[in-house]
Amino acid sequence: MNTYGARLDTLAQPDIPRTEPNWRSAHVADPSFDIVSKVDAQEIDNAVNQTAKEIRTRFDFRDTGASAALSGESILLVANTDERVKAVLDVLQEKFVKRGISLKALSFDEPKPSGKEFRLSVTVQQGISDDKARAIAKKIRTDGPKGVQAQIQGDQLRVTGKKRDDLQRVIQLLKAEDFEVPLQFVNYR
Repeated sequence: MNTYGARLDTLAQPDIPRTEPNWRSAHVADPSFDIVSKVDAQEIDNAVNQTAKEIRTRFDFRDTGASAALSGESILLVANTDERVKAVLDVLQEKFVKRGISLKALSFDEPKPSGKEFRLSVTVQQGISDDKARAIAKKIRTDGPKGVQAQIQGDQLRVTGKKRDDLQRVIQLLKAEDFEVPLQFVNYR
């Protein structure tokens, strides 16, 4: 009782009846986290700029017409021979690794001739595709702890469960598996 004659525990949550077994935590949601696949655009820009700077200063790229440029979600690599374009790609991948960006986010084909030069378009994948999301959800259903559910929400997944320990096991399970996309686990609550 306080000085005004009211009980403090009934004032804290008046809409929940005390007959419920755990009446203080009746409105607490289940623990959850989101699985996303995102790459920081600023880090991509920095990696491309470092690549372009190294190409300009390295002796083996002199007079090869080599360049690297970012345009939207793709990176255009240009050089006068097939081998030089692949060497520029190696430099780009090295810069991505140094900046902590997973190489799984990059997709590219073979260099294509375009006039007197060779071009290679490298795309940076953002988000989890539908088929990859279904594969991840199926892996959680089949191999994950009982009571853990995965919902596909656009280009990400929301994983919910009754216990935080179960969610930790799901994270370890997914880290051990290779889904060919970089996965980040965010909004752990």
